[in-house]
Amino acid sequence: MEGLCERFYAEKLGRPSVPPGVYFRMLMVGYFEGLDSERGIDWRCADSLALRELLGYSLKQKTPDHSTLSKTRERIDLETHQMVFTWVLKVLAEEGLLKGKTIGIDATTLEANAALRSIVRRDTGEGYQEFLIGLAKASGIQTPTREDLAKLDRKRAGKASNDEWEHPHDPEARVAKMKDGTTHMAHKAEHAVDLETQAVVAVTVYSADQGDTSTIYETFAEAAENLREVTDASDTQGKEAQKGIEELVADKGYHSNDVMRDMAEIGIRTYISEPARGARRWTGKSQEQAAVYGNRRRIRGARGRRLRAKRGEVLERSFAHSYETGSMRRTYLRGHLKILKRLLIHICGLNLSLVMRKLLGAGTPRGLKETLVRAFDSVFGSLPAFGFRTGAVLVTVLVCMRTHLRSHMKLVIAT
Repeated sequence: MEGLCERFYAEKLGRPSVPPGVYFRMLMVGYFEGLDSERGIDWRCADSLALRELLGYSLKQKTPDHSTLSKTRERIDLETHQMVFTWVLKVLAEEGLLKGKTIGIDATTLEANAALRSIVRRDTGEGYQEFLIGLAKASGIQTPTREDLAKLDRKRAGKASNDEWEHPHDPEARVAKMKDGTTHMAHKAEHAVDLETQAVVAVTVYSADQGDTSTIYETFAEAAENLREVTDASDTQGKEAQKGIEELVADKGYHSNDVMRDMAEIGIRTYISEPARGARRWTGKSQEQAAVYGNRRRIRGARGRRLRAKRGEVLERSFAHSYETGSMRRTYLRGHLKILKRLLIHICGLNLSLVMRKLLGAGTPRGLKETLVRAFDSVFGSLPAFGFRTGAVLVTVLVCMRTHLRSHMKLVIAT
């Protein structure tokens, strides 16, 4: 990674910069520690002795602050962040944690760093409050009160249309309904996940009002490209190459004639849930008809039912780890480019947790700590049943295991 980022650093000018390895590790700390803001990452790395050791900073050295992280993110381009993401996929492939045959795609909403009360008209730049006052005066209320404005706004249809309103400081954010039913300015994050190993092979960011049938193409192409690079690396190193994508699983929001036809043309078997549309007319649409009927036949089979159930389990788990326990449901960055850079490295932490779970039995430091605490409690609770000598041996073994696990965890994250 140091060589990839060399062109973003000056050789002589300015004070010493933050090494790119430190920058990427600090962003992964955000996933492992459940920190949503870069200020929180800054504080946590400065406070923790273990994280200082991971980053290579002694107790007397000052760790990078949040403004340094922001400047480094702006200087390192999206392509380099994507290359780091692909490099982590290659690590998964070396550990046997990437297959790439069956891919599931789904999307979720991320709350934007933008308030609904600050939106303005796209045509005039007028604020929401001023717009309501104008409507009230046009209806005959010369001095409208807050109650009058609320009553007028409540009865108005299509009052928060994305075609008419935008946020002045985050134009790419859109008014959308969140998973909890509330309405916020939001972005759309879409994941492509290997259903066999739960590895996230692609992540993309769109406006929240873009339909699933329009965004699936870019996400699928990104996943295919990432897997192709992993396959090329495996061929170069003389290892067994990963298979390309053969099957695509998604919910009914991704079902359309065009998607079915296009996936069939490139040889992808689809298992996409079909919404109830009633009787269909297929005059002049023989290719679409064959693709839709083939998909319908597959989702009704035993394998189709298993894959759709697994899609709900694996895709929702990736969202829960990334945005709930990983604390990225609300973004503090504005603009798709900045958000995508942060998400790519955040998801790298999620993918590395699969390696940690394979080696250590826990995907995060907190999970490992809980496992060790349970093991120590169980052994110490059973010590009275053992003799003094046997108990002392068990305690010594557990202490050695703890040291061994800590060294393994540091090695996994440091790589």
